[in-house]
Amino acid sequence: MTAETDLVKLYSQRILALAADIPHLGRLDGPMASARKRSPLCGSTVSVDLDIAEGRITRFGQDVKACALGQAAAAVVGAVILGRSRDEVQRARDQLKAMLKENGPPPAPPFDGLEVLAPAREYRNRHASILLALEATLEAFDAAEAAACA
Repeated sequence: MTAETDLVKLYSQRILALAADIPHLGRLDGPMASARKRSPLCGSTVSVDLDIAEGRITRFGQDVKACALGQAAAAVVGAVILGRSRDEVQRARDQLKAMLKENGPPPAPPFDGLEVLAPAREYRNRHASILLALEATLEAFDAAEAAACA
């Protein structure tokens, strides 16, 4: 099997369907905080705007300029992000990173949909793009908490 054939298999119908339908796509007006993360290897970027209340995400918007894998990850994240705490987002990011880099199990619910990206384990150059949505969300969450405490 060639590398090109492997790459075609990686971009499954499920991944492409997720990439085509990203929830909460677009920037928010007047968010509490925003963050932009970029993968230096491929140039993918994800910008996240959010509001929090009582330690949970109440509004969420994302601008995704990434490969289909990064878009699929953003779609899964966007579908379940409202109402999540920082700890839940960090746990999902850590579990996703372990799934990709250490052959760990998929993230726990509600982020278990990220399992669709397990075939990307073999493509280390795609890992950073896949992690962008969760990493930008964590950075924005921290900024929102800091703003709320100021």
